Amino acid sequence: MKTNNWSTKDIPDLRGKQIIVTGGNSGLGFEAVKALAQKNAHVILACRNRKKGEEARARIVNLNPTSDVEVMELDLADLKSIDKFAANYTQKHTQLDVLINNAGIMMVPFGQTNDGFEKQVGTNHLGHYALTGLLLGVLKNTPKSRVVNVSSIAHKSGVMDFNNLLYTNGKDYSPMKAYGRSKLSNLLFTYELQRFFELNKIDSIAIAAHPGVSDTNLFDHVAPKWVMSILKPVFSLMTQPAYMGALPELRAATDPKAKGSEYYGPDGSREMKGYPVLVQPTKSAINKDDAKKLWELSEKLTHISYN
Repeated sequence: MKTNNWSTKDIPDLRGKQIIVTGGNSGLGFEAVKALAQKNAHVILACRNRKKGEEARARIVNLNPTSDVEVMELDLADLKSIDKFAANYTQKHTQLDVLINNAGIMMVPFGQTNDGFEKQVGTNHLGHYALTGLLLGVLKNTPKSRVVNVSSIAHKSGVMDFNNLLYTNGKDYSPMKAYGRSKLSNLLFTYELQRFFELNKIDSIAIAAHPGVSDTNLFDHVAPKWVMSILKPVFSLMTQPAYMGALPELRAATDPKAKGSEYYGPDGSREMKGYPVLVQPTKSAINKDDAKKLWELSEKLTHISYN
Protein backbone atom coordinates (compact mmCIF):
# COMPACT_ATOMS: atom_id res chain seq x y z
CA MET A 1 0.00 0.00 0.00
CA LYS A 2 1.88 3.06 -1.25
CA THR A 3 1.31 6.46 0.29
CA ASN A 4 2.62 9.94 -0.35
CA ASN A 5 5.73 9.54 1.80
CA TRP A 6 4.07 10.05 5.19
CA SER A 7 6.38 12.01 7.50
CA THR A 8 6.32 14.03 10.70
CA LYS A 9 4.79 16.87 8.66
CA ASP A 10 1.62 14.76 8.51
CA ILE A 11 1.27 14.54 12.30
CA PRO A 12 -1.72 16.66 13.32
CA ASP A 13 -1.58 19.20 16.13
CA LEU A 14 -1.49 17.25 19.40
CA ARG A 15 -2.19 20.05 21.83
CA GLY A 16 -3.97 18.65 24.89
CA LYS A 17 -2.79 15.08 24.25
CA GLN A 18 -0.90 12.99 26.82
CA ILE A 19 1.53 10.46 25.35
CA ILE A 20 3.92 7.99 26.99
CA VAL A 21 6.95 6.73 25.07
CA THR A 22 8.93 3.94 26.71
CA GLY A 23 12.65 3.97 26.00
CA GLY A 24 12.37 7.63 25.06
CA ASN A 25 15.93 8.68 25.84
CA SER A 26 17.62 7.21 22.74
CA GLY A 27 17.13 5.75 19.28
CA LEU A 28 13.60 5.43 17.95
CA GLY A 29 12.07 6.50 21.24
CA PHE A 30 14.04 9.75 21.33
CA GLU A 31 12.97 10.57 17.76
CA ALA A 32 9.34 9.80 18.65
CA VAL A 33 9.39 12.01 21.75
CA LYS A 34 11.00 14.85 19.78
CA ALA A 35 8.45 14.67 16.96
CA LEU A 36 5.43 14.43 19.28
CA ALA A 37 6.63 17.31 21.45
CA GLN A 38 7.11 19.47 18.36
CA LYS A 39 3.43 18.88 17.63
CA ASN A 40 2.48 20.24 21.09
CA ALA A 41 1.75 16.99 22.94
CA HIS A 42 2.65 16.56 26.59
CA VAL A 43 5.09 13.66 26.29
CA ILE A 44 6.25 11.43 29.11
CA LEU A 45 9.77 10.26 28.33
CA ALA A 46 9.98 6.96 30.21
CA CYS A 47 13.41 5.36 30.66
CA ARG A 48 15.51 3.39 33.13
CA ASN A 49 18.07 6.10 33.84
CA ARG A 50 16.71 9.46 34.94
CA LYS A 51 19.98 11.26 34.20
CA LYS A 52 19.97 10.03 30.61
CA GLY A 53 16.31 10.94 30.37
CA GLU A 54 16.96 14.49 31.54
CA GLU A 55 19.86 14.80 29.08
CA ALA A 56 17.56 13.65 26.27
CA ARG A 57 14.89 16.11 27.40
CA ALA A 58 17.45 18.95 27.40
CA ARG A 59 18.43 18.11 23.81
CA ILE A 60 14.80 18.17 22.72
CA VAL A 61 14.04 21.46 24.50
CA ASN A 62 17.19 22.97 23.02
CA LEU A 63 15.85 22.16 19.54
CA ASN A 64 12.34 23.35 20.36
CA PRO A 65 12.01 25.47 23.54
CA THR A 66 8.24 25.02 23.72
CA SER A 67 8.53 21.21 24.00
CA ASP A 68 6.53 19.84 26.92
CA VAL A 69 8.48 16.75 27.99
CA GLU A 70 8.27 15.06 31.39
CA VAL A 71 10.88 12.47 32.42
CA MET A 72 9.78 9.48 34.49
CA GLU A 73 11.80 6.44 35.56
CA LEU A 74 10.72 3.06 34.23
CA ASP A 75 12.59 -0.23 34.13
CA LEU A 76 10.64 -2.76 32.08
CA ALA A 77 12.79 -5.57 33.45
CA ASP A 78 11.43 -4.97 36.95
CA LEU A 79 7.73 -5.41 37.82
CA LYS A 80 8.15 -3.24 40.94
CA SER A 81 9.47 -0.39 38.81
CA ILE A 82 6.58 -0.80 36.37
CA ASP A 83 4.09 -0.74 39.24
CA LYS A 84 5.72 2.38 40.71
CA PHE A 85 5.70 4.15 37.35
CA ALA A 86 2.02 3.37 36.75
CA ALA A 87 1.09 4.47 40.28
CA ASN A 88 2.99 7.75 39.89
CA TYR A 89 1.47 8.41 36.49
CA THR A 90 -2.11 7.74 37.56
CA GLN A 91 -1.67 9.93 40.63
CA LYS A 92 -0.63 12.89 38.46
CA HIS A 93 -2.66 12.28 35.30
CA THR A 94 -6.22 11.19 34.57
CA GLN A 95 -5.72 11.01 30.81
CA LEU A 96 -3.59 8.89 28.46
CA ASP A 97 -4.17 9.36 24.75
CA VAL A 98 -1.35 7.19 23.46
CA LEU A 99 0.91 4.60 25.05
CA ILE A 100 3.86 3.79 22.77
CA ASN A 101 5.48 0.58 23.93
CA ASN A 102 8.75 1.32 22.16
CA ALA A 103 11.54 0.23 24.50
CA GLY A 104 13.36 -3.00 23.88
CA ILE A 105 16.61 -4.93 23.99
CA MET A 106 18.02 -6.97 21.12
CA MET A 107 20.07 -10.14 20.85
CA VAL A 108 21.68 -10.01 24.30
CA PRO A 109 23.35 -13.00 25.99
CA PHE A 110 21.11 -15.16 28.18
CA GLY A 111 20.08 -13.40 31.36
CA GLN A 112 17.08 -12.82 33.55
CA THR A 113 15.03 -9.83 34.67
CA ASN A 114 14.60 -8.94 38.34
CA ASP A 115 11.57 -11.23 38.37
CA GLY A 116 13.33 -14.23 36.85
CA PHE A 117 12.08 -13.86 33.26
CA GLU A 118 14.39 -14.36 30.29
CA LYS A 119 15.54 -10.83 29.52
CA GLN A 120 14.32 -10.32 25.96
CA VAL A 121 10.83 -11.80 26.29
CA GLY A 122 10.68 -10.41 29.82
CA THR A 123 11.54 -6.84 28.82
CA ASN A 124 10.14 -6.57 25.31
CA HIS A 125 6.83 -8.34 25.94
CA LEU A 126 6.06 -9.04 29.60
CA GLY A 127 7.19 -5.60 30.75
CA HIS A 128 4.92 -3.89 28.26
CA TYR A 129 2.05 -6.30 28.96
CA ALA A 130 2.30 -5.35 32.64
CA LEU A 131 2.61 -1.62 31.95
CA THR A 132 -0.41 -1.59 29.62
CA GLY A 133 -2.49 -3.49 32.15
CA LEU A 134 -1.61 -1.13 34.98
CA LEU A 135 -2.46 1.89 32.81
CA LEU A 136 -5.69 0.37 31.53
CA GLY A 137 -7.80 2.60 33.79
CA VAL A 138 -6.55 5.88 32.31
CA LEU A 139 -6.66 4.42 28.79
CA LYS A 140 -10.33 3.50 29.33
CA ASN A 141 -11.07 6.98 30.67
CA THR A 142 -9.57 8.65 27.59
CA PRO A 143 -11.80 8.59 24.49
CA LYS A 144 -10.14 7.19 21.36
CA SER A 145 -6.93 6.26 23.17
CA ARG A 146 -4.30 4.07 21.52
CA VAL A 147 -1.70 1.48 22.44
CA VAL A 148 1.14 1.15 19.95
CA ASN A 149 3.41 -1.89 20.24
CA VAL A 150 6.73 -1.77 18.41
CA SER A 151 7.61 -5.12 16.86
CA SER A 152 10.27 -6.01 14.26
CA ILE A 153 10.73 -7.83 10.96
CA ALA A 154 12.54 -10.34 13.19
CA HIS A 155 9.08 -11.54 14.31
CA LYS A 156 9.10 -13.60 11.11
CA SER A 157 11.74 -15.90 12.60
CA GLY A 158 10.00 -16.10 15.97
CA VAL A 159 8.61 -19.39 17.27
CA MET A 160 6.35 -19.71 20.31
CA ASP A 161 7.04 -22.57 22.74
CA PHE A 162 4.66 -22.33 25.66
CA ASN A 163 6.37 -25.22 27.42
CA ASN A 164 9.59 -23.21 27.56
CA LEU A 165 8.57 -19.63 26.81
CA LEU A 166 11.33 -18.13 28.95
CA TYR A 167 14.17 -20.54 28.11
CA THR A 168 14.36 -21.97 31.62
CA ASN A 169 17.97 -22.22 32.82
CA GLY A 170 19.06 -21.14 29.34
CA LYS A 171 17.67 -24.27 27.71
CA ASP A 172 17.46 -23.96 23.91
CA TYR A 173 18.45 -20.28 24.16
CA SER A 174 20.02 -18.22 21.42
CA PRO A 175 20.02 -14.39 21.26
CA MET A 176 18.27 -14.34 17.88
CA LYS A 177 15.66 -16.98 18.77
CA ALA A 178 14.69 -15.13 21.95
CA TYR A 179 14.56 -11.78 20.17
CA GLY A 180 12.36 -13.20 17.41
CA ARG A 181 10.04 -14.71 20.01
CA SER A 182 9.78 -11.42 21.90
CA LYS A 183 8.88 -9.53 18.72
CA LEU A 184 6.35 -12.17 17.68
CA SER A 185 4.89 -11.81 21.16
CA ASN A 186 4.48 -8.06 20.59
CA LEU A 187 2.22 -8.77 17.62
CA LEU A 188 0.24 -11.57 19.27
CA PHE A 189 -0.33 -9.23 22.22
CA THR A 190 -1.45 -6.40 19.93
CA TYR A 191 -4.14 -8.45 18.23
CA GLU A 192 -5.39 -10.01 21.47
CA LEU A 193 -5.48 -6.56 23.09
CA GLN A 194 -7.60 -5.26 20.20
CA ARG A 195 -10.01 -8.18 20.69
CA PHE A 196 -10.10 -7.36 24.42
CA PHE A 197 -10.99 -3.73 23.68
CA GLU A 198 -13.73 -4.74 21.27
CA LEU A 199 -15.19 -7.42 23.56
CA ASN A 200 -15.36 -5.01 26.49
CA LYS A 201 -16.53 -2.06 24.38
CA ILE A 202 -13.53 0.05 25.39
CA ASP A 203 -12.96 3.12 23.23
CA SER A 204 -9.30 2.29 22.58
CA ILE A 205 -7.38 0.65 19.75
CA ALA A 206 -4.22 -1.47 19.63
CA ILE A 207 -1.85 -0.98 16.70
CA ALA A 208 1.59 -2.39 15.86
CA ALA A 209 4.56 -0.97 13.99
CA HIS A 210 8.11 -1.92 13.11
CA PRO A 211 11.08 0.30 12.17
CA GLY A 212 12.66 -1.80 9.44
CA VAL A 213 16.42 -1.91 9.91
CA SER A 214 17.34 1.30 11.69
CA ASP A 215 20.66 2.59 12.95
CA THR A 216 20.19 2.54 16.72
CA ASN A 217 22.11 1.32 19.75
CA LEU A 218 20.13 -1.95 19.72
CA PHE A 219 22.88 -3.38 17.54
CA ASP A 220 25.52 -2.94 20.27
CA HIS A 221 25.23 -6.61 21.24
CA VAL A 222 25.25 -8.11 17.74
CA ALA A 223 29.04 -8.26 17.53
CA PRO A 224 32.12 -6.90 19.34
CA LYS A 225 32.68 -3.16 18.93
CA TRP A 226 35.81 -3.63 16.81
CA VAL A 227 33.85 -5.87 14.41
CA MET A 228 30.99 -3.36 14.18
CA SER A 229 33.44 -0.53 13.45
CA ILE A 230 34.77 -2.49 10.48
CA LEU A 231 31.31 -3.44 9.24
CA LYS A 232 29.72 -0.03 9.78
CA PRO A 233 30.29 1.32 6.23
CA VAL A 234 28.56 -1.76 4.76
CA PHE A 235 25.97 -1.86 7.52
CA SER A 236 25.00 1.77 6.87
CA LEU A 237 23.93 0.83 3.34
CA MET A 238 21.36 -1.58 4.79
CA THR A 239 19.96 0.67 7.50
CA GLN A 240 18.04 3.91 7.73
CA PRO A 241 18.48 6.69 10.28
CA ALA A 242 16.54 6.50 13.53
CA TYR A 243 14.26 9.40 12.58
CA MET A 244 13.04 7.36 9.60
CA GLY A 245 12.73 4.20 11.69
CA ALA A 246 10.47 6.06 14.13
CA LEU A 247 7.96 7.01 11.44
CA PRO A 248 5.90 3.77 11.51
CA GLU A 249 5.23 4.04 15.25
CA LEU A 250 4.53 7.75 14.89
CA ARG A 251 2.01 7.08 12.14
CA ALA A 252 0.37 4.34 14.22
CA ALA A 253 0.19 6.76 17.15
CA THR A 254 -1.14 9.83 15.35
CA ASP A 255 -2.71 9.11 11.95
CA PRO A 256 -6.44 9.92 12.33
CA LYS A 257 -7.25 7.17 9.83
CA ALA A 258 -5.35 4.40 11.65
CA LYS A 259 -7.46 1.49 12.87
CA GLY A 260 -7.13 -1.22 15.48
CA SER A 261 -5.01 -4.26 14.56
CA GLU A 262 -3.20 -2.41 11.78
CA TYR A 263 0.54 -2.94 11.36
CA TYR A 264 2.83 -0.25 9.95
CA GLY A 265 6.33 -0.64 8.54
CA PRO A 266 8.64 0.81 5.86
CA ASP A 267 7.55 0.66 2.22
CA GLY A 268 10.97 -0.28 0.79
CA SER A 269 12.36 -3.63 -0.32
CA ARG A 270 11.75 -6.34 2.30
CA GLU A 271 10.40 -3.59 4.59
CA MET A 272 13.95 -2.62 5.55
CA LYS A 273 13.77 1.08 4.72
CA GLY A 274 11.30 3.69 3.64
CA TYR A 275 8.19 5.59 4.59
CA PRO A 276 5.47 4.04 6.77
CA VAL A 277 2.69 2.04 5.14
CA LEU A 278 0.42 -0.82 6.14
CA VAL A 279 2.33 -4.11 6.07
CA GLN A 280 1.41 -7.72 6.74
CA PRO A 281 2.63 -9.91 9.60
CA THR A 282 3.35 -13.62 9.26
CA LYS A 283 0.56 -16.16 9.80
CA SER A 284 2.08 -17.11 13.16
CA ALA A 285 1.51 -13.53 14.37
CA ILE A 286 -2.26 -13.75 13.83
CA ASN A 287 -2.71 -17.18 15.44
CA LYS A 288 -5.62 -16.62 17.84
CA ASP A 289 -4.85 -19.71 19.92
CA ASP A 290 -1.26 -18.62 20.48
CA ALA A 291 -2.39 -15.09 21.28
CA LYS A 292 -4.80 -16.37 23.92
CA LYS A 293 -2.18 -18.69 25.42
CA LEU A 294 0.37 -15.88 25.57
CA TRP A 295 -2.15 -13.56 27.24
CA GLU A 296 -3.05 -16.16 29.87
CA LEU A 297 0.58 -17.00 30.56
CA SER A 298 1.51 -13.31 30.74
CA GLU A 299 -1.25 -12.77 33.28
CA LYS A 300 0.01 -15.70 35.34
CA LEU A 301 3.65 -14.62 35.23
CA THR A 302 3.10 -10.93 35.98
CA HIS A 303 0.08 -11.39 38.30
CA ILE A 304 -1.65 -8.58 36.38
CA SER A 305 -5.20 -9.20 35.19
CA TYR A 306 -6.84 -6.81 32.75
CA ASN A 307 -10.25 -7.70 34.19
